Amino acid sequence: MSTDAVNDPMHEVLRRWQAAFDSHQADVMADLFTPDALFQGFGPETLSGRDAVRGYYEAVPDYRRAHLGEVHGYRIGEHVAGGFADVTFRDPTGWEAPVHLSLVLQHEGGGWRIRQYHVSRIVADH
Repeated sequence: MSTDAVNDPMHEVLRRWQAAFDSHQADVMADLFTPDALFQGFGPETLSGRDAVRGYYEAVPDYRRAHLGEVHGYRIGEHVAGGFADVTFRDPTGWEAPVHLSLVLQHEGGGWRIRQYHVSRIVADH
């Protein structure tokens, strides 16, 4: 981890996100997002709001796990932060998807929530 994990909201949010993802807790996942969050996962459309995020994570197989790599975060004032993370999604079938994950975070209600989530799949050149 490349930035100060103690004071970096990216590390805090990603730790909670990974724990909820790995335990397949769609309600907990949805609560990590702002009510009007924008979400771009593996699907072709951009989703908006916690209900859409919950539905997306409910459809993820419960045996899939997220493995965090490098995390780079930044802050803009007291209420906005963001950054990038390398994440590899894996499951026991041998399926694997390395991605770049970018987040914009907003501090609200006493904690950090994801305002914008975007996955960019890493495709190896052949």
